[in-house]
Amino acid sequence: MAAADTPSAALRRRDLCSRGIRLARKMRSDVADLLDIYVEQQGLDASISVAAVEGVPVAAADRWDEQTGAQRLLDNLAAYRAFRALLAQMLEELREELGSADAALGQALAAVLLQVSAFAYHLEELLQLESRGPPAEEGSGLPAPPHLSLFEQKLRGLGVLRELAQWAVRSVRDLRQLAKHGSGSGPASGPAES
Repeated sequence: MAAADTPSAALRRRDLCSRGIRLARKMRSDVADLLDIYVEQQGLDASISVAAVEGVPVAAADRWDEQTGAQRLLDNLAAYRAFRALLAQMLEELREELGSADAALGQALAAVLLQVSAFAYHLEELLQLESRGPPAEEGSGLPAPPHLSLFEQKLRGLGVLRELAQWAVRSVRDLRQLAKHGSGSGPASGPAES
């Protein structure tokens, strides 16, 4: 029997999932606050529509209810690793454009970046527990973004933050399913409410 099937591993999984759910909820709240600050400080309209941004993982999943817990964990880990690189790029661009003129936005962005990094580590812990080990990170993150105008950078940042908020919601659902069914079990019966 695999280590992930023992009663102590099941308790550890539930504990890690509960902590992960709390982390994801906190991150979602902080991203919502950051979105408000970002829109205001960048002079954007909150209702502006942003097209899909290259390199930004999409939280919506086809056939979510057919994914195993392990697939969900791997999808989440890949997404948060991508967000870590995207947020670091945003922070660098913000510092280049504004310097220290907008400390509140920079601090809020840095705080969310730290949460994303911690959550990615948390997901790696869960994968270790499930005897799967996290996949190695590919390269140094995302390729350098194309040269964008300042306005395009602002829209790209808005798209990144909006999708990160959606991922935080999905992560809560995924971790609830994992806590109930484990990673090796078959597909879930349907999406859990968040």
